[in-house]
Amino acid sequence: MKATILKTIIASLLLGSLVQAQTAKPKPAAAPAASAQAGGLKLPTYKKVTLKNGLTVLLMEQHRLPIVSMSYIVRAGSTADPKGKEGLASLTAGLLRKGTKTRSSDQISNDLDYIGMTFGASANPDYTGGSAEFIKKDTARALDLFTDVLLNPVFPADELAKLQKQRIDGIKSAKDSVQGVMAAYYDSYLFKGHPYGRPAGGDEKSLASINQGDVASFYAANYTPGNTILAVVGDFSSPEMERLLNEKFQTWNSKTTKAAPVPAAVAVTGKKLLLIDKPDSTQTYYYIGNVGIARNNPDRVYVNLVNTLFGGRFTSMLNTDLRIKSGLTYGASSRFTRRMAPGPFAITSFTKNATTEKALDMTLDVVKRLHEKGITEAELQSAKNYIKGQFPPTIETSDALAGQIADLEFYGLDASEINDLYAKIDAMNVATAQRIINQYFPADNLVFVVVGKASEIETAAKKYAPVMDKKSITDPGY
Repeated sequence: MKATILKTIIASLLLGSLVQAQTAKPKPAAAPAASAQAGGLKLPTYKKVTLKNGLTVLLMEQHRLPIVSMSYIVRAGSTADPKGKEGLASLTAGLLRKGTKTRSSDQISNDLDYIGMTFGASANPDYTGGSAEFIKKDTARALDLFTDVLLNPVFPADELAKLQKQRIDGIKSAKDSVQGVMAAYYDSYLFKGHPYGRPAGGDEKSLASINQGDVASFYAANYTPGNTILAVVGDFSSPEMERLLNEKFQTWNSKTTKAAPVPAAVAVTGKKLLLIDKPDSTQTYYYIGNVGIARNNPDRVYVNLVNTLFGGRFTSMLNTDLRIKSGLTYGASSRFTRRMAPGPFAITSFTKNATTEKALDMTLDVVKRLHEKGITEAELQSAKNYIKGQFPPTIETSDALAGQIADLEFYGLDASEINDLYAKIDAMNVATAQRIINQYFPADNLVFVVVGKASEIETAAKKYAPVMDKKSITDPGY
């Protein structure tokens, strides 16, 4: 409770220290004037150290409030799950606070509550990550609890069984409401045969097959100091925090582990469509797209600018046509999910069964218009202003900063990702935007995943791809 209250206060205080005036750099002749956006962002300085056991530590002092935030990354996500055991990384993360060698699950919860400390962990395709936050005066006690949970989990069999049931029931419930599983179906179809095609959270069959030994083995193989990044941001002295961390982590096995690289998936050529039958559905849900970009793609800022206009905000081209003007849906959007290797690009929306064909046609018409007409100077400037206004709040708190610098370290990036952001935004021009549209926004090579009442929408769906696959939403997996 104490940490939660202080975290709310910190947002209004830290933003002022992040948004700093910078001398406006000369802009290319083709770039629009942006004198009102001459300010920029500067990521606070931080120190990188490697502890004696190989743990990478990032230390950023922020003394405005007596809060310490921690974010860690283990270089093993769902792509490290053995085949048939999808969801193992996720279950392992979820079980960390369910019991250690000296604390039961209830004791951990009570200890967290007593000092107002938060702790959470989850897994995505690229890595397993977690966070913690506590008040400065409780640093010693909090670090003791944090390291106990991270270094000494015992993965009780009863807690595993409980979590497995919760996850399986959650998947079944999500399939009933559809929207919660659309991304999993899309990734599975788009990345078939590739590690990104496997569900990060597992499915009904894979989760049920995981046992206590699987979890313990995954932990032993991947949770090593040399495979882990720990970012600490807040009210502390860096030399003292380094000393404390060396002390707390000195017993952690120093063996090294190297994550297997994720290969780049080959983009789909042509068109293909997966129709998932949900006989009781009154609406059609759909994803359209192809393989997108990696986290470190050199055009990532430019891609974000174009996507903001295309489908990344309420007034985007997609949402304007499909929701605001036509009323075919309550929302239409597009996004690039950037991962270690190129992740998915997806256009997403839903509509009534009766307007399925009309909505799909309109979506493709918006894509066509993007390619044929591009974007105007005024639209580009609007996107620039929007991103400059939206981004700063995402890194204004100590926990957000901890997550940000840990993420940068994992993906091999640095402070220039933040410090040079406004300059890169300002350098974008209409000619570059057209190149980005042609290169990264597919128009002819498209993958469709459509979920709805097949008896009412199958005829319409057939017109969008020469290859149509079909399955039932009640089938296990994705």
